[in-house]
Amino acid sequence: MQQGDVVFHRASSANAETFLDFLRLLKEKYSDRFIVLVLDNARIHHANMVQAFLQSEEGDAFHFIFLLPYSPHLNPIERLWKWLKDEVIADVLHKDQKDIAQSITRFEQHVLQHPDEVLRRIGCAA
Repeated sequence: MQQGDVVFHRASSANAETFLDFLRLLKEKYSDRFIVLVLDNARIHHANMVQAFLQSEEGDAFHFIFLLPYSPHLNPIERLWKWLKDEVIADVLHKDQKDIAQSITRFEQHVLQHPDEVLRRIGCAA
């Protein structure tokens, strides 16, 4: 189903624990659905704790599809990150980290309010 939903999960670092937090967030948000994730081959996606989660009852709601290594052109999320960078980072002088965080929050709010634009921007709709 293509709805243009985006689920944001801010974390101070990307590791297996924060990825598991994200999976649990997805499971809570879409508790009545089977969730298929298209992922790159980052180590955190293959970590032992992630594999243990997937083999548990809690992980039954997920299926991972891994992209070929070094294929960002196949990953729609890369287009979302480019959009974020173009809107929030490129040619913008932020006074401090708080200002950057506020700009990111405004971007997130825009994305959440415009699912049709999300689908168009990531190449999933005309």
